[in-house]
Amino acid sequence: MEETRILLKLSGEALAGEKKTGFDEATVMQVADQVKQALSAGKQIAIVIGGGNFWRGRTSEHMDRVRADQIGILATVMNCIYTAELFRGVGIPTVIMTPFECGNMTKLFRKEEAVEALEAGTVVFFAGGTGHPYFSTDMATVLMAVEIEADVILSGKAIDGVYDSDPKLNPNAKKYDRMEMQDIVDQKLGVIDLASAVLAMENHMSMKLFGLNGENSILNAMTGSFTGTYIHA
Repeated sequence: MEETRILLKLSGEALAGEKKTGFDEATVMQVADQVKQALSAGKQIAIVIGGGNFWRGRTSEHMDRVRADQIGILATVMNCIYTAELFRGVGIPTVIMTPFECGNMTKLFRKEEAVEALEAGTVVFFAGGTGHPYFSTDMATVLMAVEIEADVILSGKAIDGVYDSDPKLNPNAKKYDRMEMQDIVDQKLGVIDLASAVLAMENHMSMKLFGLNGENSILNAMTGSFTGTYIHA
């Protein structure tokens, strides 16, 4: 089946480039260039961005989990506003949707409006996660992909695929070219959180995981040049 409607998940760390924190404009512009080419080829693209380049409050023992997660939720909004603005600067129409009111900075999410925008060639950013603590942007990614009836999730990370162990610690770590979403659950591989993996599996939402910083990585993930890990649901 041709993958026309795509939910692109970008990790905040990957967007930060080698700086590992904040924004790396060159990296975002590379993403924008690839997205523009994909739109010209008839793809419909929605985007979810993580907040790890600004906040990982779950590692703190000195803050309530709910408040920490709320800060992370706002970090994803900042990331989407920044990225959407750079996209607009190169001629890509964008809209940012959130699951909660956010003044005049975003629009409140409605499935019908999101799908209409996608069909019109507008890139739709889903910011703010699910709007609730205890749910990761992995969950927001799968949930939004299911709601807009995406054909596949493309997940661009700082790592180029799924491994059987941490390749930073184990030079002999094996990279998987293909696996089942059930494997993520059974082996607790940590690629996405378990609740998100189960939701994807129940709704037959497959995922391609790849290294964002590779040359033309997003375009390659849409073609036969894909070299990451295909996770079949």
